[in-house]
Amino acid sequence: MKNKGILFIVSAPSGAGKTTLCQKISSMVPNLTHSVSYTTRPPRSGEVNDRDYTFIDEDEFRHMIEEDKFAEWAKVHGHLYGTSRKRLEEMMEAGIDVILDIDTQGAMQIKEKYSEGIYIFILPPSMKVLVERLEKRMCNSKDEITKRLKRAIDEIKDYKNYDYVIVNDIFEKAIREIEAIIISERARTYKIDPLWIEENFLR
Repeated sequence: MKNKGILFIVSAPSGAGKTTLCQKISSMVPNLTHSVSYTTRPPRSGEVNDRDYTFIDEDEFRHMIEEDKFAEWAKVHGHLYGTSRKRLEEMMEAGIDVILDIDTQGAMQIKEKYSEGIYIFILPPSMKVLVERLEKRMCNSKDEITKRLKRAIDEIKDYKNYDYVIVNDIFEKAIREIEAIIISERARTYKIDPLWIEENFLR
C-alpha cells in the first residue's frame, strides 16, 4: 500500500545536535529522507551544498519568499533559513517519509500547515554541555555563543509544543529513540488502508 509520507519535524537549540541526528537516522532507516533547507549563511568547514544546506544569497532567498516557495522560513542568528514547499510535497506525495530539522519558529509555521506531522524536540543534557558544544565550534565567537545561549532558553521553553522530547546525551541512544518513534508512527492505525484490510482479511 502506498500512503502519503509522514513528516517528522525535529527542533533543538543550537548545539544540541539535531542536524547530525537527522542525517544519521535518514541514512539508517529505509524510505526516510532528510530534507535539505535553504540558507543564506556561509557554509561551515566540511559542509557540502545540497547535502547539508542549499546555500544561496539573500536576494535569491527574498525572491523565493515573494514567490511563496517556502513551507516555512525564519531569520535565525542573523541568517535566513527556509524549507522548500516543492521539495517537501514531492517527497511526501511519493510516499517517502521526510525528516526536517528546523528551529522552533519554522516548526510552528509548519505545524499550521501540516498539523498531522510528528514533532520531536532535542535537548542537550544540560546548559553546561550546550556551552561546551558551542565552544568546540571554532566558527562561534564569544558574542555568537552568548547570543545562541540566550536564544536557546527561549527555544527550550517551546518544548511543550512537541509530541516527543529526546535528550541527546549519548548519541547512539538518541538515535535509537528517534528510530523507535519513526517505527511506531508508521504502524499507526490511520496508515493502514481499510480497503487492504477488507480485501485481504474480511472477504
